[in-house]
Amino acid sequence: MTLFHKIIRREIPADVVYEDEHLIAFRDIAPQAPVHVLFVPKETIPTLDAAQPGHAELIGRLALAAAEYARAQGFAGDGYRIVMNCNGHGGQTVYQMHLHLVAGAPLGRFGTP
Repeated sequence: MTLFHKIIRREIPADVVYEDEHLIAFRDIAPQAPVHVLFVPKETIPTLDAAQPGHAELIGRLALAAAEYARAQGFAGDGYRIVMNCNGHGGQTVYQMHLHLVAGAPLGRFGTP
């Protein structure tokens, strides 16, 4: 069981900003931008690499929920980034698939400081 599973089960607190029957979204405790929200499916899927074709709708729900949150919070027009890390070399540290939404400041081109 991961930290994210404990948040989903309300065993540990989190600043939840969105939830439905399929996913939960909460603010990252170590934000990398002024806005840094994690969108996590409630179904256990350790990594994007472990996802199956039947998970396509759920993965789409993550992206659409992030976009809706960006619009609702008023920063979609300025822009935002969504990222999914996969496994160790991809930067994944919690092994429950999740999407990072980062925004609130110019992020620059991907891959450049």
